[in-house]
Order: sequence, then structure tokens, then C-alpha cells
Amino acid sequence: MADQLIGVHVGPGLTEDNELDAGGPLARAAEMDADAVQVFLADPQGWKAPKPRPDAEALLASDVAVFVHAPYVLNVASTNNRIRIPSRKLLGQHAAASAAVGARGMVVHGGHVLAKDDPSAGVDNWRKTFARQAEDGGFGIPVLIENTAGGDNAMARELDAVARLWEAVGEFGAGFVLDTCHAWCAGWDLGRAVDDVRAITGRIDLVHLNNSRDPAGSGRDRHAPLGAGEIPLEQLLGVARAAGAPVVLETPGDAAGHAEEITLLREALSG
Repeated sequence: MADQLIGVHVGPGLTEDNELDAGGPLARAAEMDADAVQVFLADPQGWKAPKPRPDAEALLASDVAVFVHAPYVLNVASTNNRIRIPSRKLLGQHAAASAAVGARGMVVHGGHVLAKDDPSAGVDNWRKTFARQAEDGGFGIPVLIENTAGGDNAMARELDAVARLWEAVGEFGAGFVLDTCHAWCAGWDLGRAVDDVRAITGRIDLVHLNNSRDPAGSGRDRHAPLGAGEIPLEQLLGVARAAGAPVVLETPGDAAGHAEEITLLREALSG
């Protein structure tokens, strides 16, 4: 097995009754021979706090690395109190629930401010989020901010925006997730992306290795299988090698397709 962890996003792995769906995430990992899984702990489009998972002890005890993806609705950068304040609360709830399953980190999107707002207001809202949580002892697990593909006034779309954000949150130990599809669609040079990000953040904690259905700079976030998108496969493999961080696939496809992608990656990264 390669030293680099290779995993797959598997969703909640739970039924609506909070019971394991076909064995849950660990069964999916075994099916695909994955070293890691990325899960949701609640509805990614909802505001409900996570419930205790029936497989919490199994996830804690497992050799499979667990990453949590926070709900997409979260936007702690927002200048809208009705979005920002619930977002902060939900972020804290998901962090606690992530720690309860032994997650190695919690992925959260950088968010955005409204068109009329100065992006610096969103950066300051991120800083306040970390500062207030630090007063309560911190989040308990690494919070990993992910770059985004599009959106005006986004906190983590452009590299210079990431730099402004890191000036505000770097001191709190914020981690970084490099999503290759998002970077490609935001117009980044994937051949330099790892070096560019490290020059800003000093770290890459996780790679979302996804191909793109759309051309470079499109601003559209539509993932494609590793070998069937607009990004040359060698560029994707180059990012994974250079980052040296755990890799999670968020590519479309079934278990057999993901197992093939994991095998391909394992062979490419262990050489």
C-alpha cells in the first residue's frame, strides 16, 4: 500500500432513520479497498445538527481514515446575520460530531459575501469565527478550508483571496483542502498549484482529486471521473504526488469505477 492515504467520498452512509445504509461508510471502504472515507454527518443542504452515529465506535476503532465534509449551506463569511450566525453554530456542532467519530479533519467551503460587500468583511468574519471558537478551547479537530470553483466575492476562489484569508486565519491552525476541479475551473495552473498554495498557507492537508467536465477557467463546478474529463490525467497525478497529502476522490461513478481509480492512484503514487 502506498504511504499516501487514498479514499472516496461516500456521503452519510445512513438511512433517514439514522441506521447504517448497506453497512455504512466502512463497508464502502472495504468494497473499494479504500484507505479513507469522506462522509456527511447530516443533510449537506440542511441546517440540522448531526445526530450521534450508530457506527461511531466502529469509525473510531477503524484503520480507515475518516474525513467529514461540513454542510454546503454553511457560510461563516456572510454579512447576512441570518446566515452567518447559524453557520457558526452549525460549524461548532459538526466539529464536535466529527471529533466523536475520530475524524482527521472537517472540510468546509470558504464561502462568499454579497456582491455589494467588500470581501474583507468576509475575511474578518472568518477570523472572528476562529477567534471566538478559540476562546472556548478551539474546534477539537482540524478545520480544513477548501478552495472553490466560482462565485463572485468568494473567500477561496482566487489565490490572492486565499492569501488574504490566510493572513486572518492561519494563526488559528486552519488547514487547506486543494480541490483540483475547483482549481482548474478557477483558472489556476495545476502544474504550480501545490507550490502556489504552500507559498501562501504553508500546508496542504487534503487533496480532493477530481477531474472536470468543463474547460479551464469556466467557473463551473462539475466533477468528472479521473480519466474522463478536461484535465489531463498526468496533471492530476502530478498534483497528488506533489502534495503528498491524503487524497479523497469525489468523482462520479459506482463502486467498481472508484475501486479502479484507487488502484490506478495507488500504483501511480507508490512508484
